[in-house]
Amino acid sequence: MKTVKTIGIVIGVLSVSALSINAVQQPNRVEEPNETNVNSTISEKSVAETYRIKALPVPEKASFAGESAPLNDPDVYERLDRELLVNTYWQSNALLLIKRANKYFPVIEEILKEEGVPEDFKYLAVIESGLTQAVSPAGAVGFWQLMEGTGKEYGLEINDNVDERYNIEKSTRVASDYLKKAKERFGSWTLAAASYNAGQYGVDKQLGRQKVSGYYDLLLGEETGRYVFRILALKEIMNNPEKYGFDYQPDDLYQPVPVKKVRVDTVVKDFPDFAEKFGINYKTLKIHNPWLRDDHLKNASRKAYYISIPEEGYYPAVK
Repeated sequence: MKTVKTIGIVIGVLSVSALSINAVQQPNRVEEPNETNVNSTISEKSVAETYRIKALPVPEKASFAGESAPLNDPDVYERLDRELLVNTYWQSNALLLIKRANKYFPVIEEILKEEGVPEDFKYLAVIESGLTQAVSPAGAVGFWQLMEGTGKEYGLEINDNVDERYNIEKSTRVASDYLKKAKERFGSWTLAAASYNAGQYGVDKQLGRQKVSGYYDLLLGEETGRYVFRILALKEIMNNPEKYGFDYQPDDLYQPVPVKKVRVDTVVKDFPDFAEKFGINYKTLKIHNPWLRDDHLKNASRKAYYISIPEEGYYPAVK
């Protein structure tokens, strides 16, 4: 009996001790936030602290082809602000445009200069196609988004074998001819640019209907109304990439590949075989000659074509 009492006393003491320890430790456990709350707090902080969506400063001056945009007009100011925001915060697209421009602008700039068209029109090609051989739902093709009828009207060959709308040099010259005629008609490069989107007749009709003489005074549909502002915005961003947060090195840009021109005035039965003779594959041949639309060339008329062949050392050797 004495032993039982002793055991009871010991158990009681241990129980009281356990309760005391628990009472001391309990407040600490209550104060600790649970895992969900911790992650939630970190997540909320990281969004706010590491990614800031900032308003962009609209430039004090903006111009296209030497013609100033009236930024003292609140509507003009807001429309330019919109395009700056849209194109800056679509970061992947803007950076791709900057990369491609390094590769293709030198070709376009040289032709525009030769044709007497302001250099700023290279940004028209940017907004038309993103400097890719794009095809629109309406059937417009290439860097300058030429319709088949327009291409043929200006002397381009367009058939199952050859489509010169995909030829950067030739399509740039066609676009230049169109723009010079539009400038002669309207007396303004800005209106010439707008007519590239809406057509010369469409712009002329609206000028007469609204009794104004300039693009910035016109009330136009959504696409044409944004057209010149998109050009202005991309000109600003691509000329001042660091100002708009784009961080890259020269080596990050796409580089032009020098080519030699090979004259061909005969039938070509098989372009993969043709390419192999120059140490390249069919894919590389088509990259530099997207205007060749098939794997052969009929050429019954024996017309002279000039096919671009990349210089050696820029592509892996054909195995």
